[in-house]
Amino acid sequence: MKPKGLDVLFHDTLKDIYYAERKLLKALPKMARAAQWDDLKAAFTAHKAETEEQKARLDRVFEILGKRAAGKTCPAIDGILEEGDEILEEYKDTPTLDAGLIAAAQAVENYEIARYTALHGWAKALGHEEAATLLAETLAEETAARGKLER
Repeated sequence: MKPKGLDVLFHDTLKDIYYAERKLLKALPKMARAAQWDDLKAAFTAHKAETEEQKARLDRVFEILGKRAAGKTCPAIDGILEEGDEILEEYKDTPTLDAGLIAAAQAVENYEIARYTALHGWAKALGHEEAATLLAETLAEETAARGKLER
């Protein structure tokens, strides 16, 4: 078996996070509708708009690499979102629903931060400076989003 290089890992991980961002674009409106606290509803709605921009940045990264933008199934984000759905069902119409939604959103942000940190470093190591800049921008946004959830 031929060894796979960092460029292959970088591309595979880009597909992974691309899938994740697309799944989040579907999940965030549902979370916003379910949230009871108006500020949390607004935060989920605002993060959906930010996620659309992040997906567009990923489209640009794929373009820079000369690759077609495509996702691959990501069991990690699927599991995190499944847990979020369980919280929605189990705590619907309870005073603790928003706390559960915040915890689910924190799990998503932590996953995204881990992925974007790796991707940013790999882009730099591979000499993809423009891609690294785009990924750093998204990493900063995800870190800020996590910070807002911690307040």
